[in-house]
Amino acid sequence: MNPSGTGITITNHILEQQYASAGATGAFTHLLNEIVMAAKIINSETTKAGLVDILGSTGRRNVQGETVKKLDEFAHGLMVDRLYRSGHVAMLASEEDADPIDPPRDTKVGEYIVMFDPLDGSSNIDANVSIGTIFSILKRVSTGPECTMADFLQPGFKQVAAGYVLYGSSTMLVYSTGNGVSGFTLDPSVGEFLLSHPNITVPQRGKIVSANMGYWDYWDDNLKNYLRYLRAKTDTKPVYSLRYIGSMVADIHRTLLYGGIFLYPNDTKDPKKPWGKLRLLYECNPMGYLIEQAGGLADTGKGRVLEVEPTELHQRVPFIAGSREDVEEAIAFISGQRCE
Repeated sequence: MNPSGTGITITNHILEQQYASAGATGAFTHLLNEIVMAAKIINSETTKAGLVDILGSTGRRNVQGETVKKLDEFAHGLMVDRLYRSGHVAMLASEEDADPIDPPRDTKVGEYIVMFDPLDGSSNIDANVSIGTIFSILKRVSTGPECTMADFLQPGFKQVAAGYVLYGSSTMLVYSTGNGVSGFTLDPSVGEFLLSHPNITVPQRGKIVSANMGYWDYWDDNLKNYLRYLRAKTDTKPVYSLRYIGSMVADIHRTLLYGGIFLYPNDTKDPKKPWGKLRLLYECNPMGYLIEQAGGLADTGKGRVLEVEPTELHQRVPFIAGSREDVEEAIAFISGQRCE
């Protein structure tokens, strides 16, 4: 990473992209900068979580039926407040809420739709494991005085930007506006995100598989054959290492940098959730967008993730993402075309 004071700040990077975009008004730049500020504030709270009363559960469950952590609630409220205060958001949707979030009365609204997971991996908070914030930005498509579900239920390829913030040993913000992927590391000495990972590119093939092996008994034979293949040494490939953190932001971040494959397939554990756990709009679309922008692939096993037509706000889909050659190989196994 560049020494303090000599790196490109994320604000400068966003402004450079604005200047290069014909007809840019600055609204999108302002919106991204609000996300950057929210990330700094959330980071501040996560780093002192053990010192203040922000660890533990709130005692309620979210729309997914998951226990809501205090830090989850804080991050959600902060994102809503800052994004609406920007004046450039038409409407918001959060992984924590069943329905889109109405803007406060008399709030100036804009043309962008933002969907976000305020604190991905929040079940790990009390154990001090890496967590993150995921965001997806779309242009509003409805023309009436109020937003409609059509504004939210857009396929992922229509995203104008997506990214995540990783709160770990260092805090990183990784994002794309459709022109590659850039990563910025927060320098606490100056309070700025500095460009540390320009033009992130996923290796064409990796040596790591990231999957929750606790679900092995609920996976079909094709997927099991693929995983057995990865764990067997051959003349043409190494034995793949198993690495699974359980925080999607952290697992995808490692996959972006080192390559390999991230798997969260469908399973038979819960008949009510046959398509797995991950949400299309809040997790798979933004992460799939980043993976593709970095030269990798993101698929459901039956087609490109970014081409899935959403049918509901909290829709779940299988997710297979990472190095291009690894994902292509995984799809061949899962579809039954390979079984070696």
